[in-house]
Amino acid sequence: MHRQVGDLVLDERGLARRGVILRHLVMPGLLDEAEAILRFVAEELGTDCYVNLMAQYYVSGKVGKDGAYPEIARGIHRDEYDRALEVAEELGLRLDARSVGDRHQLARAV
Repeated sequence: MHRQVGDLVLDERGLARRGVILRHLVMPGLLDEAEAILRFVAEELGTDCYVNLMAQYYVSGKVGKDGAYPEIARGIHRDEYDRALEVAEELGLRLDARSVGDRHQLARAV
């Protein structure tokens, strides 16, 4: 997709006109995977790739019931999300403002 449409282009009102918005849901206990994904994005798609890091993961369905899927039977911790944001910033990725907003929302929830 990125090869076809390129980086996100906004018009004078800040509305997306073309390009990729990459969204990544940070998962509990999987910070190494998030870091690997962000490094891939920076190296393969470039630092102008528009990234939205999401902190909305919540436990549902069979997760946690009868001991099922214990590795994701909790929400993400604020420090996990903060570290994912730090990695994205260190890599120079173009972070969506909502990612920073999620940081503040998560801080209130945890």
